[in-house]
Amino acid sequence: MRDLVLASVLLWLMFKGFRHPWIGIIGWTWISIMNPHSFSWRLSELPVAAAMAGSTLLGILLTKDKISYFVSRESGVLMLFMLWMCITLPFSVYFDRSFVLWSRVMKIDFMILVAMLVLYNKKHIMALTWTLVASIGFYGVKGGIFTFATGGSYRVWGPEGSYIEGNNEIALALIMVIPLIRFLQMQLPASAKWASRGFSAAMVLCAASALGSQSRGALLAIAAMTLVMWWRGKHKLEMGLVLLVLGVALIIFMPDSWTERMSTIKTYDQDTSAGGRINAWWMAFNLASHNFFGGGFMVSSASLFALYAPDPNDVHAAHSIYFMVLGEHGFVGLFLFLLLWFFVWRSAGRLYRNQSSSAEDKWMSDLGAMCQVSLVGYFVGGAFLSLSYYDLPYNILILVVLACRLMDGKAKEDSPAAKLGLNPSASA
Repeated sequence: MRDLVLASVLLWLMFKGFRHPWIGIIGWTWISIMNPHSFSWRLSELPVAAAMAGSTLLGILLTKDKISYFVSRESGVLMLFMLWMCITLPFSVYFDRSFVLWSRVMKIDFMILVAMLVLYNKKHIMALTWTLVASIGFYGVKGGIFTFATGGSYRVWGPEGSYIEGNNEIALALIMVIPLIRFLQMQLPASAKWASRGFSAAMVLCAASALGSQSRGALLAIAAMTLVMWWRGKHKLEMGLVLLVLGVALIIFMPDSWTERMSTIKTYDQDTSAGGRINAWWMAFNLASHNFFGGGFMVSSASLFALYAPDPNDVHAAHSIYFMVLGEHGFVGLFLFLLLWFFVWRSAGRLYRNQSSSAEDKWMSDLGAMCQVSLVGYFVGGAFLSLSYYDLPYNILILVVLACRLMDGKAKEDSPAAKLGLNPSASA
């Protein structure tokens, strides 16, 4: 029965994708982020994501809907980063293993670009936000209930076979989605008190689930993100007290084993896991210093550690979005990666600073603020986790780029020249 219901929903989304590609993108995002087909017996073995992507691409050729062909600075840098990864691929130390991951990353990034073609209005932005919140929030609510039910004695893990399968990875995804939940809560009317309480409960459960993963990087990320969210809030004293009480309550609830693990942050130099990460970071730096194109995907091998690591016997994954890209694609790849997120951060800040006098357009400022908070979680938590190519931050990129485009379009429409029927770009 479960397979039949899920198959019906997926087929409906594919059919709709032929006529309206933006619906196909929403369906593809749902599949890519949440992996709903992994809950079924039969569909988990089928190329569901490829079928959804195919229907969307075919829909672009058949649809009468608007297709927005434009290049922003973010999408331009993303395409340059994709091109650089194509250039570095032939120089990979382990080409066969690199090609598998390269193919996966290219598919994700290509669909991110497609999304920026077919999504263009507020309805699309809100639909994408809801999809991200529902997809990750499902695991957050479930994991939060599990954490409370078990007293935090067991770790929370992500969906098997996905980018966020590990406890560290699911924790960072949950942290990043909390500001998006808050954004949706901010759009509710004052009369929707029960819905607002539901969003608040979802945020608390997501936070509890992230803590229940026992990820130290996630703890640092949620602390940094909470600080920014508090700073952005209007009622700092009241909000600070609420966040403090919730934080203390959650930490007190966690067992002694959790407290002992988190306390190793202060003694990282004595922790074998932290030491292994630092060893891997030096390996990535030395590898990039000796190889202009980096080592390609999948460089965590004994042979490379023997050549470039301070401790050749301590083989670890990079566990850092920055050193992961550095080791795999060299300093040029790291530069493009950092430039991409610098532009996304600046654009989100531009949205936030656009304090429109119109209540109808206030959602853009709210979105920019919460996207920046989410990015803080990614930048801080990502320093200790290998999620350089995961879809979620790139979907935040989509939200920021599309909202900026709407804001700039509205600014042109509201300009004095436009109101007078003049074209300000026309030559004299």
